[in-house]
Amino acid sequence: MTGKPIKKIAIFGGTHGNELTGVFLVKHWLQDGAEIQRTGLEVKPFITNPRAVKKCMRYIDCDLNRVFDLENLGKKISEDLPYEVRRAQEINHLFGPKDSKGSYDIIFDLHNTTSNMGCTLILEDSKNDFLIQMFHYIKTSLAPLPCYIYLIEHPSLKYATTRSIAKYPVGIEVGPQPQGVLRADILDQMRK
Repeated sequence: MTGKPIKKIAIFGGTHGNELTGVFLVKHWLQDGAEIQRTGLEVKPFITNPRAVKKCMRYIDCDLNRVFDLENLGKKISEDLPYEVRRAQEINHLFGPKDSKGSYDIIFDLHNTTSNMGCTLILEDSKNDFLIQMFHYIKTSLAPLPCYIYLIEHPSLKYATTRSIAKYPVGIEVGPQPQGVLRADILDQMRK
C-alpha cells in the first residue's frame, strides 16, 4: 500500500443470482445503509447481476465472476455480447476502470456455497500486506466464530472475478446454504 487512505468501498451481492445472502444484505443496505457507513468513506452496496437475481439463477448467458479480463472489458458494446459481458463493462465503468488509480479501493464480493466451509475470506495475493492485515482484523473481530482464509494464488488459475476491478479485492464465501435459499444463521454470519 502506498499510504493513501481507503476512500471508496463497494459491497457486491448477486454476482451469482441464486446466492441469496449477499442479495438480501445488499438490498437491505440500499434501503438502510446506516450499519455499513463510516465517516470519511464512500460505501456503496450494489446488486451486480440483477437479471440473474430476478430469475434466481446463477447467471443468464455466462458466469459474471469469470468475465472481468481486459479482453472482455475492452470489447465493443453490441447486442451480440453475452449479458454478463455487457454487465461487466458497466460495472467496470462504475467501479473501475480495472487496474487504474480511479478504481474502488476495496470490493467485498458476497457469495454463498453449498459446501460446509463456514465463513471464508478469499485471498488472491499472499504478498499484499494491506489485505493480510485486513483479513487478520476481520478474523479477530469475528472470534469466537471461525473464519477461514482461502488462498487462490496460482498463475494458471487466475480468475477474472467481479471483485478484481478493485485495488484490494475481497471474496467472502459463507456456507453451507442451498442455492436459491436464504438461511438465517448464514445471513447472520455474513452480516457480521
